[in-house]
Amino acid sequence: MKANSAIIFVAGLAIAGCASDPVPVQAEIPAEIPIAGSDVFPESMDADAAGNIYVGSNGGTIYRVEAGAAEATPWIVPSEANGLQSLFGVLVDDSRGLLWTCSNPPFGGPPNPDAAPSAVKAFSLETGELSASWDFPAGRPATCNDIAIQADGTAFATDISGGRLFMIADGAEAMELFADGQELVGADGIAFADDGTMYINNVQQNLVQRVDRNEDGTYAGLTTLTLSQEVAGPDALRPVDGNKFLQAEGGNGRIALVEIEGDNATVTTVTDQFDSVASVARIGGTGFSAEGKINYRFDPALQGQDPNPFVIESFPLPDGL
Repeated sequence: MKANSAIIFVAGLAIAGCASDPVPVQAEIPAEIPIAGSDVFPESMDADAAGNIYVGSNGGTIYRVEAGAAEATPWIVPSEANGLQSLFGVLVDDSRGLLWTCSNPPFGGPPNPDAAPSAVKAFSLETGELSASWDFPAGRPATCNDIAIQADGTAFATDISGGRLFMIADGAEAMELFADGQELVGADGIAFADDGTMYINNVQQNLVQRVDRNEDGTYAGLTTLTLSQEVAGPDALRPVDGNKFLQAEGGNGRIALVEIEGDNATVTTVTDQFDSVASVARIGGTGFSAEGKINYRFDPALQGQDPNPFVIESFPLPDGL
């Protein structure tokens, strides 16, 4: 891990022209923010407009770093009421005041016949209470991996194991199938460009792809983008602006900037300080991510060893982002 720090504003700005106006309070962002828990195995994370960071975990707890705080603490814990299980995707929806999550049956052990199905769940950013939940259809294995929100409020979720994309219309009580095909097996991150174009990446095939749509908005296939350099285990895909995205890559521990133009994408390394990384969050000019350490659950050489502690690491983003 490489030490670094950055500065952000965490208090109200002064009104211009008043000599007595307070100077904005500044707080130094720690190079590392510890997560207050054991065996967390974080997967996805995101940040809201107020500067709070949200982190999902293998055990189903959602941790939060309040703006200006130096530790991630449990915010939403699994309960009978919310039905949280192992968490993959975590996405902030500031416009609707929601935190979207991908909840899945626990993995890394024998199947549990009593486990609830994979589901998309939305929680209130204000209270942490469950707002709504949508189960994936029964009858076929499914793993909810990540979520993106279209401008009209429709949520889209990737099914990484089933090779499907599902959609949840704003206010709908059930999800609908949007796309289904072998080419979608391994679909992981999903995001929208400012012009409404949908992009996904594929963690198994090491691809970044445009999701093509017919005039009526239905699925019309995938266009695989020509990349300026190879990607390795692409995971979370987070929009920055225009056709720019931040991408976490588990295969090389890299956070990359992906700039798309037509059928081509320029991939630039932002940082490669991680061993393996599954997601990325952004607050201003600072990025955040965490070592998932999932190899401690699957690598025979590491099983039984203590993976703790788990920390969120900060790093500077390129100028202009």
